[in-house]
Amino acid sequence: MERTLVLIKPDGVKRQLIGEIISFYERKNLKISYLKMIKADREVAENHYIEHAGRDYFDKLIEYITEDKIVAMIIEGENAVKIVRKINGVTDPLEADMGSIRGKYGLSKQRNLVHASDSIESAEREISIWFSELKL
Repeated sequence: MERTLVLIKPDGVKRQLIGEIISFYERKNLKISYLKMIKADREVAENHYIEHAGRDYFDKLIEYITEDKIVAMIIEGENAVKIVRKINGVTDPLEADMGSIRGKYGLSKQRNLVHASDSIESAEREISIWFSELKL
């Protein structure tokens, strides 16, 4: 059983797409094992995006993810990492499959509704950041 982290970013929360987004994962028989709505602080956001530190867009990433509430989820299932990334669609909604979350609801490449871990290793690291209170 594989697990991955998904974040519904502030634009997804503000646009009241939480239920719609979650239903994409549940329809593929993935299990939401943990879920919480939080307002991320700068330290957590910087730790999450550490691989982008020093790049010219880093501060904009941090501002975006900390501007308002987000929904953080641990999703489990067979091949969860790959399936979730396919469901989310590519970063640019203009290039995303129309059946994906970003293809259906995305408005811009910068404000792209969701984040998902890109590997099993990243998922474990990111889960420990966003769900540090759990003993997983």
